[in-house]
Amino acid sequence: MEKINAPVKQDIMLEAGVHIGTKMRTSDMREFVFKRRDDGLYILDLRKTSERLLAAAKLLAKYPPEDILIVASRVYSSGPASKFSTLTGVPVMKGRFVPGTMTNLTAKNFREPRLVFVCDPKGEREAISESAQNGVPVIALCDTDNETKFVDMVVPINNKGRRSLALVFFILAREIMMSQGKISSYDEFQYDLGYFERMVETEEAPAQAAAAEEPEAETVAEEKAAEAPAKAKEEKAEKKAEKKEEEAKEEKAAKKEKPGKESKEKKETREKSEAHEEKKTEKEAKEKKK
Repeated sequence: MEKINAPVKQDIMLEAGVHIGTKMRTSDMREFVFKRRDDGLYILDLRKTSERLLAAAKLLAKYPPEDILIVASRVYSSGPASKFSTLTGVPVMKGRFVPGTMTNLTAKNFREPRLVFVCDPKGEREAISESAQNGVPVIALCDTDNETKFVDMVVPINNKGRRSLALVFFILAREIMMSQGKISSYDEFQYDLGYFERMVETEEAPAQAAAAEEPEAETVAEEKAAEAPAKAKEEKAEKKAEKKEEEAKEEKAAKKEKPGKESKEKKETREKSEAHEEKKTEKEAKEKKK
C-alpha cells in the first residue's frame, strides 16, 4: 500500500486494523473501498480514512465541547470515548440511545447538541434520525456494511475493533487538545494508545470522569422509568396467579372432604333402614306366635 500523509505512522494504523472492513459492502460505502481480499473481506482506503479522520477532528475543534455529543453504544467504543471525554470535556452518551433524547423536551436526559458524533450508524440510527429532525450535523464512523443516510461526514473505518476505535479517539483527543491549547505539540501528549484501549477507567480525575458518564447514568434512569409499568404489571400477574393457585388448593381440599360427608349420611340411612327391618321382623315373629 502506498505511503500516505497520516495522523500517525502508517504501520500503526495497519496494526490497529483500521482498514479491515467486513464481507458486506453497501452502495454508500463503495467509494471508500480499496479492494476485496481473497477471503471476501473488503479493505478500506487508508488514504481516505486518514483524510476524513483529520477533517472530523478539525470540525469537532470548531465547536465548544458542551455543544458536541458523542454517542457510543458498543462496549469497544464507549471505553475510548470516555477517555476522550475526560481529556477534552466533550460529553459522551454510552449504551443504548433512548428515543426522545433530542426531541422530547420532558425527557430526563434531554440534549440539544449542535454537532453529533456516532460510532456505529447501525446501533445508533435513532441518534442520527433525531439529529436529522433537528438539523444537527452528524459525523459517523462507518464500516463497509453501513448506510450513510443523514450522515454529513463519513469517516471510513473499522468501527468494530477495539484497537481500531482506541486509535480513532487517540488521534481525535490529541488533535482537539492541540486546538484547545492544552498541548502545543504532539510530543506533549502524554497518553499512549494503550490508555484508550484499556476498558477500566484509571484516570486520576474522578470529577471529570463522572461528568463524562452523566449522560449514561441518566439514560439508565430513563430506561428504569420506562420499565417500571412493565414490572408492576408483571407483579400484578404473579399475585393473580398465586391467588388462583390458593383457590384451586381450597377447592381440592373441599372435594376431598365432601366424599367423607356423603359416606356418613349414607351410613346413617343404612342404620335406620336396618333398624326398621329389625322392627319389622320382630313384629312378624310376634304375629306368628299368636
